[in-house]
Amino acid sequence: MKESDKNLEQLIEKMMTEDNLQSPSIDFTSKIMAKVELLEEKKIKTYKPLISKSVWMLMGAAVIGLFIYISLFSSTESNLKIDKIGELYSNKIAGIFSGIQLSKTLLYTILVVPFMVLVQVGVLKNYFDKKYEL
Repeated sequence: MKESDKNLEQLIEKMMTEDNLQSPSIDFTSKIMAKVELLEEKKIKTYKPLISKSVWMLMGAAVIGLFIYISLFSSTESNLKIDKIGELYSNKIAGIFSGIQLSKTLLYTILVVPFMVLVQVGVLKNYFDKKYEL
């Protein structure tokens, strides 16, 4: 085994001495860096919100306009009708849910899970903001 290793080493040394050392061209580094910079420019993603500021402003104006319309143009008669409808539906809804029994575990789960989801959304948002920071 040692004899074959020595023969292999001699063969490798012979091949290395016969082969000339090749060096890259003078502008090799600048060419590579130009390609890297071009790739980095393509990878940069600009942040674009799902809902633009103009849409948020429009929705806010619509909500404010709705409140102003209701406060200025609503009469007491229509308010009484709305109150009666509200009572009717609240009684039906209360009747539907009156027979449901919830265990303490399920009740705690219903109360805690939304809070935990909100915490995770905040943590993930911070993580991705830092990851895609320019």
